[in-house]
Amino acid sequence: MPYNFALGKEKLWSRRQLLKLGLAGVGVTGAAALWQTLNLQSQSIVKVPPFEMEASDNVANPTKMLRDFDYGTLKQENGRTIREFQLTAGTSIIQLNSAVSYNIWDLNGRIPGPTLRAKQGDRVRILFLNNAGHSHSLHFHGVHPAEMDGVRPVSNGKATIYEFDAEPYGVHLYHCHIEPVTRHIAKGLYGMFIIDPPTPRPPADEIVLVMAGYDVNDDGHNDYYAFNGLPHYYMHHPIPIYQNQLIRLYILNIIEYDPAVTFHLHANFFDVYRYGMSMNKSEKTDVITMGIAERHILEFAFRYPGKYMFHPHQDAIAENGCMGQFEVLTDSKSQKSVKNS
Repeated sequence: MPYNFALGKEKLWSRRQLLKLGLAGVGVTGAAALWQTLNLQSQSIVKVPPFEMEASDNVANPTKMLRDFDYGTLKQENGRTIREFQLTAGTSIIQLNSAVSYNIWDLNGRIPGPTLRAKQGDRVRILFLNNAGHSHSLHFHGVHPAEMDGVRPVSNGKATIYEFDAEPYGVHLYHCHIEPVTRHIAKGLYGMFIIDPPTPRPPADEIVLVMAGYDVNDDGHNDYYAFNGLPHYYMHHPIPIYQNQLIRLYILNIIEYDPAVTFHLHANFFDVYRYGMSMNKSEKTDVITMGIAERHILEFAFRYPGKYMFHPHQDAIAENGCMGQFEVLTDSKSQKSVKNS
């Protein structure tokens, strides 16, 4: 992807300078802290089944990835609240199965990178340190000034700062934007970026699924596919959810080399909130097509207990790792039913 425009000036920092800045802010403050507390409390009334199985790889941890949201650190500077995140690019080896390992670039020692979460209007600061051996950057989808667009290379051992107001609300993403962009994304430098609306959505069991592919022989075609980092993980470790409870699924397709994929849910239908940029559903379906970098909120509840598959409807992609199951459990304390309208 050629850069046919002038790059703005973007200050690069040493690791020592970056760490000093990271310690400069003080305190958790005001309205931003209250929003985070209320948001977490609203989720706490939703019952989440335990899911304590160990991940088979330290870098890819699909168990943790499901419901792990990074709200950053709140700091007060010059009378304004800053929501600060720290992301470090590195290198790792991921074990795709018992026979195949693969060299990746990771963010904070994980693939996908952390799911960052803010509220519309927050001032967001990302401290990015590159320790991955090659030049990298972070490009955030959303609205921000040109100098914060993340297309300027950050060389190995250097750091930079991205700072902007979080807008608009929706399900967004971030990824490396250094050529060849496809390769830098496919090898692991990506993550989800959720901006919540000013008025919170109704309480739900919130789950993240990121669809990705692995081209292990560098021929421009994916050999393996995965939800949240590891092929077939959720087939062997079904995701537990409760019967009749609202599930809010944040789903992102970041599969490079395949122009589009579908997502299909067995024995149920879901409400679609396209790009998470509306409080009103656009449609109800059981299969949705997504291009690269497309993402949505899907909401549903299961009426009957049991195990139900989810996967792309392209069989080759599903059979090569992008397949999982929800295990719907009955709640012994009989929670309130959520109706499919």
